[in-house]
Amino acid sequence: MKNVMDTLRERGFVKQTVYEDELYEKLGKESVPFYIGFDPTADSLHVGHFIQLVAMKHMQDAGHKPIILIGGGTAMVGDPSGRTDMRSMMTKETIAYHVECFKKQMSKFVSFEGENGAIIVNNADWLLDLNYVDFLREIGANFSVNKMLTAECFKARMEKGLSFLEFNYMLMQAYDFLVLNRKYDCLLELGGDDQWSNILAGADLIRRKEQKSAFAMTFTLLTTSDGKKMGKTQKGAVWLDENKMSPYEFYQFWRNTDDADVEKCFKLLTFLPLEEIAALTAHKDERMNAAKERLAFEITREVHGEEKALKAQSEARAAFGGEGEMPVKEIGKEVVNVIGALAAAGLAKSNGEARRLIEQGGVSIDGERVSDGNALLPQNDFVLAKGKKVRLKIVRK
Repeated sequence: MKNVMDTLRERGFVKQTVYEDELYEKLGKESVPFYIGFDPTADSLHVGHFIQLVAMKHMQDAGHKPIILIGGGTAMVGDPSGRTDMRSMMTKETIAYHVECFKKQMSKFVSFEGENGAIIVNNADWLLDLNYVDFLREIGANFSVNKMLTAECFKARMEKGLSFLEFNYMLMQAYDFLVLNRKYDCLLELGGDDQWSNILAGADLIRRKEQKSAFAMTFTLLTTSDGKKMGKTQKGAVWLDENKMSPYEFYQFWRNTDDADVEKCFKLLTFLPLEEIAALTAHKDERMNAAKERLAFEITREVHGEEKALKAQSEARAAFGGEGEMPVKEIGKEVVNVIGALAAAGLAKSNGEARRLIEQGGVSIDGERVSDGNALLPQNDFVLAKGKKVRLKIVRK
């Protein structure tokens, strides 16, 4: 079987590794237990998590055992990585609810059966009852404060003030790796490249404490060709939960991917063979639209299933190509003007935002641009458009 590190490299996942030759040899010869951590800071996974789940599936398909670590304990502290401000504190009850939401979503992507079936663990089980003095003596003694302060994950926070609470995060994440190594013989931690310092600290801690091999590997962050983080819309994050972002909206996000990012997204977020991806993205002209449609369909199918992906594709073709059925939104009879319709249809968060959209010339009804937000709505069903990318058929309840 092909070494999974070759697969991950070819598809553009791998950013940094440590003890690379030794890790490559292990991945090619034996089943390697590995883990990826997810902090439950919301009640849904988002597209930034999805890239981790895709990598996890590549690893599992190659015979390696996934350990999904839910950060119920570390979420009580908050990860400072990539932050210029301190994360808000969550209650135990909120974290527990988020953990349950994550478990349900992850079961779509990773198999929990067979010899290398995934397991889910929660670091609250070992972090919340720690004796602090014992923890400092066993774990803290292995960390140099001088070295920690040079870590990338702390630099942005140092300017505004890094709390001692957050300063503990690296030790806690490193301890997670040590616990998983002792309990499940976990040898490898994977994560986004913004986690490199934390992941490396865990591998180093195991080598110090257990005198045996442990490895770290980080993945490319999902960014656009100009370096901006991908996965945000005007409404916020690109969520995997259809109650937070409909399959149609999810499909449209990927259908509108910039030409320069299509090939990268195919490699990182779908399981299509590289040869097929190369053929789909070979032409940098209007034929790229077919590639974008395929990209949107494949990612939506992975997240929401084939039936909902086909429905989203049909709705998008109806809205923008005149084929199939356009997505429908019902609004109440009490909504009488354009401003109210935009808010009721979910195309604007408030009347103020709706008014600004109209003033900027970004709203039309049945193809006619709207200039007056107080204009009365048509008596019959109509098509409401926001910009060039969002169209809905509006019907009365």
